[in-house]
Formats: sequence, C-alpha cells, structure tokens
Amino acid sequence: MRHPKLVAFFATVALFTSACLFATPGFAKSPRRHRLLYFTLSAGYKHASVAPSRAIVKEIGERSGAFETTVTKDVSVFTKQNLKKYDAVMFFTTGELPMTAAEKRAFIDFVKSGHGFIGVHSATDTFYLWKDYLQLIGGYFNGHPWHQKVTVDVTDPSNPIVSFLGKSFQIDDEIYQIADFQYQTSHVLLRLDPHSVDLGKPGVHFRFYGWPLAWTRHYGRGRVFYTALGHRIAVWHDPRYQQLLLNGIRWAMGMKP
Repeated sequence: MRHPKLVAFFATVALFTSACLFATPGFAKSPRRHRLLYFTLSAGYKHASVAPSRAIVKEIGERSGAFETTVTKDVSVFTKQNLKKYDAVMFFTTGELPMTAAEKRAFIDFVKSGHGFIGVHSATDTFYLWKDYLQLIGGYFNGHPWHQKVTVDVTDPSNPIVSFLGKSFQIDDEIYQIADFQYQTSHVLLRLDPHSVDLGKPGVHFRFYGWPLAWTRHYGRGRVFYTALGHRIAVWHDPRYQQLLLNGIRWAMGMKP
C-alpha cells in the first residue's frame, strides 16, 4: 500500500512537469487571428465591384494570414456585444444606411474605443446626414469627372502603407473628388496628379487640398484608413490595390503593414 504523502508528492511532480511542457514554445497557444467585419450594404448606387470584392477581401486575409473576414449587409450586426468579436469594420457602402441610433452609437463607440475602420471608394458616399460619420471618415464624395487612366502621386513614400508603390503609379479607375475634407486631422497618402487629367471638364472642383485618394486619420483611440480607389472590378484584381488594402487593414487593426 502506498504512503499517502508519497502519492501526493508524485502527483505534484506530474502536475508541475505537465505545466512546464505546455509552456514551452512548441506547445504555446497560437496567437488569435484578427477579425474583420466587411459591411457591403448599398442604400444608394450599387457598384458592380461590390460582389467580387467580398471574395477578394476574404482571400486577402486568408492568403496573408493576417485576418479572417465576416461579410454582411445586415445592420443588426452593429451591437456592442457583437462588435466585441472584431478588430476592425470595413465599409463599401452608399447612401443613408438604415441603421438605428443605437446601432450607429455602437459602431462609433467601437472605433472610438481603439478599434479600426477601413473605408473603400463609396464609403465617402455614405451617411451625408450624420455628422459623426464625417468626423470618422474625413470627407464626402463630391463628383467623379474622370473615368480613365490617371497618375497617382504617393504623397508620403516613407509611409509603410504605400511605400511599395514608389513615388507615383498609374491606374485606370473612377476618380473621386472630396468635399468637406478634414485636412487638418488627416494624413494624405495618395493624391491625384492633376497633370494627368483634363481640368477643364464640367464638374471639376478646385480646392486647395487637391484631390486626395487615400488617407489615414485617428478617431478617438481608433485608426481609420480610406481609399477612394476601387470603382472598377479590374482594380480589385490589381495586386497593387490588394496590397494597399492589406496594408491599410493591418494598420487600422494596430498591426505593422
């Protein structure tokens, strides 16, 4: 018959050994993958590129291993409890989205509290009647006189989100003009080269800040990345655009681009 003290001793040794084993790097718990909520409801104009963008954003996250994506058009996902599952929200939207006051508050508080927001293309053609949204995204769509190949200047080539693009690049897309741009609190990363377009076309608006096409900003403790590019389906299949999105999403989530 075993002595009770010896049984207790060996049980303690076994427990300690097991704890040490699973604390070693080979048995360490894998880091949690970041999670993105991709919201694609169109309450206004419906872009043809929205449908393929859903699979592309998922693929970007899976290929990079940086994040996993949940795609939805359901406004009911915007609750405080549900948003706890995500690190960032991404909008490819239009119009006055049918969100309740409580859903809007949950969304805004989510970003303000230190999470990420990513807006693409017509995310600036959204919520014109909600002032908090302007402070979040930083500007509103105000016409697109150019649908053509243009030159885009990289205004901060040292920024890791856009450094891979060099000093400038060309792309064929619909080019947005931005009104109410919050230039004092936004860091412009990409801007249209005005020499690459016809400035005499009807509907062209001249503003001292030019035609910004991508920027970052902070909202409370949250990080915001927006790019006006992404109208054409071909742009979504462009590896440069996909890399831009990956870098912007990673930055908004607090990761290194």
